[in-house]
Amino acid sequence: MNKLLKRWSWAAAAVIVACAAAASAQTAPDAPAPHVQALSSATRPATPPADPEQNPAAHGKALQGPEVTLPELVEIALARNPAIKSAYEHFEAQRARVPQARSLPDPMISGGWMGNITPFSVQQGDPSSYRGLIVSQAFPFPGKRRLRGQIADRQAQAAEWRAEGTRRQIVTEVKIAYYNYFYDTKAIAITQKNKNLLEKLEDIAETRYRVGKGIEQDVLQAQVEVARIDQKLIILDQQKATAEARLNTLLYRDPDSPLPPPAPFTPAHFDSSLQSLYSLAHANDPQLEQDRRIVEDTQDTVKLAQKSYQPNFDVAYSYEQRPDMPSMNGVMVGVNIPIFFRSKQRESVIEASHNLIGANRDLDERWTTVNYQIKQEYLAAKAAQKLMNLYREAIVPQSTLALESAMSSYEVGKVDFLSMLDNFVFVLNYEVDYYQELSDFQTALARMEPLVGTDLTE
Repeated sequence: MNKLLKRWSWAAAAVIVACAAAASAQTAPDAPAPHVQALSSATRPATPPADPEQNPAAHGKALQGPEVTLPELVEIALARNPAIKSAYEHFEAQRARVPQARSLPDPMISGGWMGNITPFSVQQGDPSSYRGLIVSQAFPFPGKRRLRGQIADRQAQAAEWRAEGTRRQIVTEVKIAYYNYFYDTKAIAITQKNKNLLEKLEDIAETRYRVGKGIEQDVLQAQVEVARIDQKLIILDQQKATAEARLNTLLYRDPDSPLPPPAPFTPAHFDSSLQSLYSLAHANDPQLEQDRRIVEDTQDTVKLAQKSYQPNFDVAYSYEQRPDMPSMNGVMVGVNIPIFFRSKQRESVIEASHNLIGANRDLDERWTTVNYQIKQEYLAAKAAQKLMNLYREAIVPQSTLALESAMSSYEVGKVDFLSMLDNFVFVLNYEVDYYQELSDFQTALARMEPLVGTDLTE
């Protein structure tokens, strides 16, 4: 009989431990599904980037062509940029906290004896001497584990949108650096071409001066303009080198790595209304989504703080083996008493309530900031689009014709050199300004893309 009681006692202890483990592994009935299913396909951020080691196209070999395209650079940046990889690693770490938050506390098992100094040695004939085992499990008040799981889930969702925001921002920075690189390359080519033309004009002015048909001032003025173009080339070379270094950095390459020339591209077709952009941004901005999750998180935190007034439970089973006496079994139930609620639970609710108010104000502030950023970039894009079309369709063709006419008239002595030189400077500036407006137009669209979640630059 004694052996049977011993076996039953150990079996009871094992059952308590098993039940505690099973309760810890299960999700509460009203708890949300795991985070990987918490977002619908319509609102889920983009898939995390692939590991560059598994994507050979992400390495430098992809930049060996005669020209580099923007989609090519974006693909490499998504696969290799450390900021993107770091953001998604933080998201995965945050997601791993969800099952931890839903779990029960670890059960406690303790053993000991009362008797001789020798470990687990009891004194024969002494009914107070025993060998004992205690198994205990703490159980939070119903609903607390569910709320903790929801809080961790909202934090994981916020981390996912934070990672998505990082991904979009890196893509935008690659595009902006590419457009700057494209503009600098075009501006250098145009400026160098016009420098060569100006040097020919300088030769013509010098020849006319030598034969007595021109004046020395024309020669000197031409030399001054050549020097000014050299000054522009120095600045443009520095800007181009900076854009190359920025692109290489975003691609996780050495800043001094060579880049092929940028491939030409067609200006984006942009006819979106301001209101449609507002709507897209309000539905897709990662920071807004992140702030919404934080508000939901703090709402659950308030509920959890209110539940801290409710006690937690502790259940324990004990078994005592006594010499020459029947073994004893015991069950104990404990509960904490929140008697210090004035300085603990009440203040916890106050803290959570203030955090909730602050989270709502942060959401309001982001809402207005998104509206301003959309309006700012929309106006910049529209202005650049109008100027770009004006340069391409009217100013550059007309100024080029004016320069050709002035050069022909100068050769026959009908126009003075300074008038012709003015036309030359105008054409140079207008050609460069066209590509500046093209770059500004594409850049403004790229800056809106992280907010609206839509590709506007193609």
